[in-house]
Amino acid sequence: MAQAGGRAIVVVLASCGLVAAFMQTLVVPLIPAFPRLLDTTPTDASWVVTVTLLAGAVITPVSGRLGDLYGKRRVLLASLAVLVAGSVLSALTSSLMLMVLGRGLQGCAMGVIPLGISIMRDELPAERVSGAISLMSATLGVGSAIGLPLAAVVAEHADWHVLFWGSAGLGLGCALLILRYVPESPVRASAPFDYLGAFGLVTGLTCLLLPIVKGGEWGWGSPATLGFAAAAVVVFAGWGRYQLHRRDPLVDLRVSVRRPVLFTNLASILAGFAMYAMALSFPQLLQAPSSTGYGFGLTMVQAGLCLAPNGLVMMLLSPVSARLTNRYGARTTLITGTVVIALGYLFAILLMDNVFELVVASVIIGAGVGIAYAAMPALIMSAVPVTETASANGLNALMRAVGTSTASAVMATLLAHLTVTAGALTVPSLTGFRVAFTVAAVAALGGLALTLVVPRAQARELVGV
Repeated sequence: MAQAGGRAIVVVLASCGLVAAFMQTLVVPLIPAFPRLLDTTPTDASWVVTVTLLAGAVITPVSGRLGDLYGKRRVLLASLAVLVAGSVLSALTSSLMLMVLGRGLQGCAMGVIPLGISIMRDELPAERVSGAISLMSATLGVGSAIGLPLAAVVAEHADWHVLFWGSAGLGLGCALLILRYVPESPVRASAPFDYLGAFGLVTGLTCLLLPIVKGGEWGWGSPATLGFAAAAVVVFAGWGRYQLHRRDPLVDLRVSVRRPVLFTNLASILAGFAMYAMALSFPQLLQAPSSTGYGFGLTMVQAGLCLAPNGLVMMLLSPVSARLTNRYGARTTLITGTVVIALGYLFAILLMDNVFELVVASVIIGAGVGIAYAAMPALIMSAVPVTETASANGLNALMRAVGTSTASAVMATLLAHLTVTAGALTVPSLTGFRVAFTVAAVAALGGLALTLVVPRAQARELVGV
């Protein structure tokens, strides 16, 4: 019975992770139509996507700390309730302001993933923790990869509000499953919540991520971009000083600068960059007009279906990643993942003559991402106290979000400046795509170099032991 209960916990939490990740790509097929649907400009409509990325990034460390203090299951349920509320609000409106608010609430669901990982560590037998964490970590990529074509199909054949009613139903279903199958974790930290620290972190992250995400649109040298970047430096300097002098900080910076935690988090930024670079560049190449000589002229739905296998591979490889971690340590697993990602981009640079070759390249990259993402929580949790696992995983998820946001800015800038004209369209050039793939490969290799700095003895410790 205990084994069956553990299996149910893993399945339910992994399902919640898939739903949370799905929110990131839910509206991507609608981006070209949002100015018309919401009666606004393309610039203002872009906030429907941007606000979800920002909300997801800032909520993960905060929800993790709340989970450590007040109960991970309770905070997980609250996150899903916010997702449902945001989905219903978005489903009932065609107003830009209300849509942005609803999408921001949907983004708050990203705290589900680090909370789920921490519940698994608390509830499962030690020998099952690695496999469960590998599966939960993979949901971040799987949900986005599978969600894109599903959302495109729904948007093409039904009223666009159906997407939000569907996400509300998924969130509600996950909450009911948690109430039925997932117990509250007995592991708690006894300390007051650091409200000022949370406010400082949210403010600093907003100032940091806004110029990264919107810099290409505002201009990298514009007063808005430079002003927000300068504000981020000032806010984080004050926030860091405050955290170091507080007895019960939101983020224990002394733990965060330990070599295993610090370099794993830095590697996570580059792994997140490499993952999102594929999500941004491959669809554009697949949809580029065939008249360019290198594009394939696919629709959004067709391109999404071509990239869906990479998400499935992430899920299928989660047991392999767990076995690698159990046998050789999480450090070796993360090294393997970053190398595979780099090889996938090298394959794409050399072989991009037909759709099948791009599908193969995306599958290789997806395999590397799945292996790497599964190793990161194991490295983090082997180096932090058990009462801080949720907040530490939240911080690690934040680092991945910083990587994806940076990839969004860098890839958009590269592909916007290296272009060719095909009829009436201006599209990224073949050189632009190859440069983008090269930058992503270098990011993966940078993640490899940072992982090599993680102490070998610390990295070989098993999660849950």
